[in-house]
Amino acid sequence: MRYIRYAFLGTLGIILISVSLANVESVELKLMPDPLAELLRFNLTASLPLFLVVLGGVVAGLIIGFIWEWMREHKNRRDATAKKSEVRKLEREVNKLKKKQNEGKDDVLALLDEAS
Repeated sequence: MRYIRYAFLGTLGIILISVSLANVESVELKLMPDPLAELLRFNLTASLPLFLVVLGGVVAGLIIGFIWEWMREHKNRRDATAKKSEVRKLEREVNKLKKKQNEGKDDVLALLDEAS
């Protein structure tokens, strides 16, 4: 399975490099459309290679998706933490009750009771 993953990543890398080398022409990115920029008398522009624009969009989408998913799963992580602390508390209580129940008994019998 590891070799399949390495082969997939290698193939993906070769494809990304070939696409990048085929799209090195510069494109001009504008912050706003021209009519709005004329109205506000302000517009930022940048000239970047096309592959940077495409790959940057993919990376930005991945980051936004990861952050969105992390925020969406926050409730589940909080609930899991609360359940885990409740389980620890109940385990301590069970251990206390077992010790109390086995007071004055033979150590071997107490161990056998705890095992069951």
